[in-house]
Amino acid sequence: MSTVPTPVAASPLILRLRSADETADLARRIAPRLGRGDILLLEGPIGAGKSHFARALIQFWLAAEGRHEDVPSPSFTLVQVYELRDCEIWHADLYRLQGAAQVFETGLNEAFDTAICLVEWPDRLGADRPDRALTISFAPGAADDERAVAIAAADQRWAALLAGLAGMAVDD
Repeated sequence: MSTVPTPVAASPLILRLRSADETADLARRIAPRLGRGDILLLEGPIGAGKSHFARALIQFWLAAEGRHEDVPSPSFTLVQVYELRDCEIWHADLYRLQGAAQVFETGLNEAFDTAICLVEWPDRLGADRPDRALTISFAPGAADDERAVAIAAADQRWAALLAGLAGMAVDD
């Protein structure tokens, strides 16, 4: 029997990130709170910072294990998998896919239960978009590296993370 997630908040947490370094810092703040079965849905137009965020998050985990590797965008491979001691990180870029049927050919649906999953272009999941995911929406700001980021979740599992990030929120 599946349960309906308890909503965390009525509106998303809004952050203004003034540089690529602040985007990477956000990823490093979120990374240690993730574990097996956690899903981050990364939304936003091309060039909004989704891949930069994902790369910083993956590099955090690799560095924690004493590893330093290139973290390419999975734009052409669709999925890059990084093996960690305790689980895997799946970084998926679904931009080139036409719909949920093609997504499941990648094995991503099974990884949702066993790995940390970072999914760019999650709209391609359609009705199979996981309810328990944390959604991070990126929008370009006025300056080149500036980003507006909205973070939302329907599952109570993310409440502590959102509360911890609330100090970074925009006050306008």
